[in-house]
Amino acid sequence: MGQAIGEALQFAFMRHALLAGLLVSVACGIIGAYVVINRIVFISGGIAHAAYGGIGLGYLLGFNPVLGAIAFSLVAALGMGTVQRKTKERSDTLIGVMWAMGMALGIVFIDLSAGYKADLMSYLFGSILTVPTSDILIMVGLDAVILLLVVLFYRELLAVSFDETFATVTNVPVNAIYLLLVTMIAFTVVMLMRVVGLIMVIAMLTIPAAISGQFIRDLKWMMAGAVILGMCFTTVGLWLSYSWNLTSGATIILVAGTAYLLSLAVKAGLMRKQRS
Repeated sequence: MGQAIGEALQFAFMRHALLAGLLVSVACGIIGAYVVINRIVFISGGIAHAAYGGIGLGYLLGFNPVLGAIAFSLVAALGMGTVQRKTKERSDTLIGVMWAMGMALGIVFIDLSAGYKADLMSYLFGSILTVPTSDILIMVGLDAVILLLVVLFYRELLAVSFDETFATVTNVPVNAIYLLLVTMIAFTVVMLMRVVGLIMVIAMLTIPAAISGQFIRDLKWMMAGAVILGMCFTTVGLWLSYSWNLTSGATIILVAGTAYLLSLAVKAGLMRKQRS
């Protein structure tokens, strides 16, 4: 395996792919922990699919589709977050409508744009092997923003995630912090888009954190474990895709999914051992 990795890293595109995977793992581990704890996987999926509208707008107007995805995912995140807070009894329906409209707008914008869209599928299914330097720089910037926001508002995010009533009593701006959280989810979705694609964003956003959360209760260590697991999944997935000529994004997700199933078995075994 070591020799194969060394051989693969001789190529610039593989070095870019590995770096992109590591950068994305940082955001996934940190924000994924909040997604799992707050049980807002559905909102995360809605943001991911709504981001496709920004990709279509980028093609239509001739600018970087990643920037369009950032704009659309932010609008979708704030809209879905507001809907979730204001109309909880019907939020799933309204979020589903916004999810569908984002995808539909993206398709229509792409239909209206001129020229051949060669890399269009890479945004849906991921194309980590073709991540350009410009996207790497965007990932670095988004990672920095996410880390800064989590450090600055860690106590508030912790309070809202575990005890919203207590957070309200202690004058934590619950609604604002919740919208901050969905904003960071939007940033993470954009980073994941080029690695595993919008279709499989939810898996990579939740699986590392879900595995880590089964064995770790402290939020900080849960995040650290999720980051490490994400890095392992992307590295192993890249190696397998390179060795067996497989689609990288799908291979990464399969590695993560297999690890999750194994973790369930390990957890069940540990619980049986404790009971006995």
